[in-house]
Amino acid sequence: MRSRAMLVFAAMSGLIFVALGAFGAHILSQSLSEKEMAWLRTGLEYQAFHTLAIMALATAMQRNASVWFYWSGALLALGVVLFSGSLYCLVLSHLHLWVYITPIGGVCFIAGWILMLIGALRLNNKANRHE
Repeated sequence: MRSRAMLVFAAMSGLIFVALGAFGAHILSQSLSEKEMAWLRTGLEYQAFHTLAIMALATAMQRNASVWFYWSGALLALGVVLFSGSLYCLVLSHLHLWVYITPIGGVCFIAGWILMLIGALRLNNKANRHE
């Protein structure tokens, strides 16, 4: 069930990524400054990479359920929402307060990758014990 929720999030995130990317390239690029377009591209890049990571975690959990992978996926998803979402809100609303949310999303990304590393190391230890 946990891997299903991760796949659903990844599918929604991928959909938003493609739609917002197209909207940004074809509509917003005409009205945004270069700096704002750079913020948008940064949000999209981080969303794309982390969406793929969440999909990989969900696939790994199909074979070997891991609380480490589950929480890694949850933190990466929260990072997408906070990091990329705050950049999108900054670009679209021009409210500077969103810059205070972005680093929180970055911390979620880092924590998610750390948990993924721990989960991967623990999988290796489990495999070695059963040989």
